[in-house]
Amino acid sequence: MSFRVERNVMVPMRDGVTLATDVWIPEGEPVPTLLVRLPYGKDTTTVMALAVNPNTMALLDAGYAVVRQDCRGSFASSGEFTPLTAEFEDGVDTLAWIREQPWSDGTVGTYGASYLGFTQWASAVQNPEGLKAIAPSVSNPDFYNAWHSEGGALTWHNVVFWATFMALTANQRALAAGGGDPQASMNLSDAVTELLNTPNAALADSMPSGQTLLAELLPWWPEWLNHPDRDDYWRRLSSSERFGEITVPALHIGGWFDLFAETTARTYTRMKAEAGSPEAREGQRLIMGPWNHQDYSGINHDRQFGGAADIVGTDVTDTYLRFFDRWLRERADALDGHAPVRIFVMGIDQWRDEQDWPLPDTTYVDYYLDGAGRAATAEGDGILRTDLPSAEATDTYTYDPARPVPTLGGRLWLPSALNAVGPVDQREVESRDDVLCYSTPVLDEPLEVTGHISLVLHIASSARDTDFTGKLVDVFPDGRAIYLTDGILRARYRNSLAAPELLEPEQVYEVTLDLSVTSNVFLPGHRLRLEVSSSNFPRFDRNTNTGGQINTETLDQAVVAVNRVLHGPDHPSRLILPVIRR
Repeated sequence: MSFRVERNVMVPMRDGVTLATDVWIPEGEPVPTLLVRLPYGKDTTTVMALAVNPNTMALLDAGYAVVRQDCRGSFASSGEFTPLTAEFEDGVDTLAWIREQPWSDGTVGTYGASYLGFTQWASAVQNPEGLKAIAPSVSNPDFYNAWHSEGGALTWHNVVFWATFMALTANQRALAAGGGDPQASMNLSDAVTELLNTPNAALADSMPSGQTLLAELLPWWPEWLNHPDRDDYWRRLSSSERFGEITVPALHIGGWFDLFAETTARTYTRMKAEAGSPEAREGQRLIMGPWNHQDYSGINHDRQFGGAADIVGTDVTDTYLRFFDRWLRERADALDGHAPVRIFVMGIDQWRDEQDWPLPDTTYVDYYLDGAGRAATAEGDGILRTDLPSAEATDTYTYDPARPVPTLGGRLWLPSALNAVGPVDQREVESRDDVLCYSTPVLDEPLEVTGHISLVLHIASSARDTDFTGKLVDVFPDGRAIYLTDGILRARYRNSLAAPELLEPEQVYEVTLDLSVTSNVFLPGHRLRLEVSSSNFPRFDRNTNTGGQINTETLDQAVVAVNRVLHGPDHPSRLILPVIRR
């Protein structure tokens, strides 16, 4: 199909700011439109070429116009960029502009990954005229949760990486306009290396130049760090507070190793229950693969998931087209024969269609922590069992902020080293004396775990505040301990992310950690293992254990915490797994 392109159309917003916009228009106008709004440059090939996005040429061949727009204050658009702040109104104004164009039939859908999903949610909560469907991938409608764990710890690695990237683009934009500082870009490279790879770097005294440089280039950087609680600053930017105002269906695409895996799956469930129209509630769709935020091949150094795992083989563009045909063109049969939920089940490494999420036949099974109080390291006596232990015991370890447990793989935005994201072997950290390990016996039969996972711990600490981490791994017969999912709880947020409460030292508390989501069959000959500790750096910032504001404290102010995990009949610490038996 032939098409024409209109480049750098300056679209006016209500306050006079103009946003640079490219438009691909197929023949046969007026036609439905698919909008992408991004702060990474509408001309970039890196973001738009991600395999999780549909093929632009295929969209044009199917008769859709495609609109790409630089967000306010980025690249060729005017104004100042402050994350998400202007996206609510700018998205609505852009949709109104599209509807006025002679090539538009008045119907609009949106798509895009990561921040491109943030912009979609911001538009959708305004319920703008003409918006018919959204397709956010590897994204998050809760702006607080985008940068903090479900348990309140700052996702340090992701925040530093993204902020540094945005600072680099801001400085390049300033240089192109005749300002900026050529040395700043080089300094940022050194700063991010230090912040992510030096154990003391996340504390205020270790890298003042890096923190200062980010603050100079990004006025919003200090604000983020100075709002550690889920307060009004974050709530006003979080579309998840307003799901009831969204009246359009959504196609959610995520990865088990993506940093937004938990909220991708949970948003599907919440939208089915809370969205503001029957079409929106009934039109939700979910795809979850064995992918991370940037790679969709299913190929990893320590674990490969086979050729079927590659998103290219799933014909993702056809998935988008069927979804948009259903809601923009009102083709009632467009999704016939396609299940609303499609998940990749690791372990057996197969795709499976489902009718809902969480899976309706889920049974939640308690795996109790047990042992004689010597669970440190994988060679310790920590046990996971499905019957309640008969004896009380306590596992004790020391958490020193100057000696954090290093991050090995897991849910990171970008790798900082080879084999640094996703299903990485955890044996290195399982040899530490501050990592408790609880394992099942070797399995005789396959065990499927698919869904949301939680960990209930009975804990005590010598500190006023500290962190507790949990990690689920699949132990292979050859000894590999492959990461599946994890979580962290900052103890001050044990009851509320908005209203922190410090601990009373040595008092016993029952706390619950959200260990996110996975789908994995543990095969015969394998074992389940739970790791418990109090740090995971640089994925999360390190708790200084003082109860103060962590980003303002120096390493000299940090204190060492003696942390305890109690288990037994009176303190039933347990891992709660969503088991599927078919």
